[in-house]
Amino acid sequence: MKRIAIFGDSIGKGVVFDENCGKYVCSPDSFARLLEKDTALDNFSRFGNTVTRGEKLVSQKKDVLKEYDLVLLEYGGNDCDFDWGAVSEDPKRDHQCKTPLAVFTDTYRRMIETIREFGGRPALLTLPPIHSLRYFDWIKKGKDERNILSFLGEKERIARWQEMYNDALYRIAAFCRVPVLDIRTPFLSKRDFKDYLCLDGIHPNQKGQMLIYQSLLTESKALLP
Repeated sequence: MKRIAIFGDSIGKGVVFDENCGKYVCSPDSFARLLEKDTALDNFSRFGNTVTRGEKLVSQKKDVLKEYDLVLLEYGGNDCDFDWGAVSEDPKRDHQCKTPLAVFTDTYRRMIETIREFGGRPALLTLPPIHSLRYFDWIKKGKDERNILSFLGEKERIARWQEMYNDALYRIAAFCRVPVLDIRTPFLSKRDFKDYLCLDGIHPNQKGQMLIYQSLLTESKALLP
């Protein structure tokens, strides 16, 4: 049986928003859990992780990286996000996202090289799309909606900003010569991709988890020896 490791954030962990209990939970049928049917999978993803935290975690696991047939990296969703509470309080400040793009790029490259140095085979996952309107409604709760909108300029900037980080993943992959597994296109190809996202507009719901699983099942076959 092939062995796979995943380093990522809440998407890699399979977190969904459960509307019935009103909180985030780990789906028992996440794409990672579904992959376990066909592979021996170790999931090192953590809720809220950025690429900077991911680099530290990869370094901690460097001695076992060579044991995996494939090391999947899934970062960017938290990196491109802002402190919306701070934005709400003072939209005119020069707010920086959690990981500025240049830092994101440099850190991701170093992490890839560390994995290679210790015998691992890295591959990058693209970012599922964000639904701007749904996410805006999510982040404005308990905050000054007008101030957040003033900072953004328009709500759709949320999706464009995240897309910039997704584009950067392809440049990183080209520079480092590593494969990219595209889990974004299956969402965008749908008539209305928000049907595959949770109420927050950012986490894939159970239908979205199945989309990711089916995509990875197809694309990873070419990479696994």
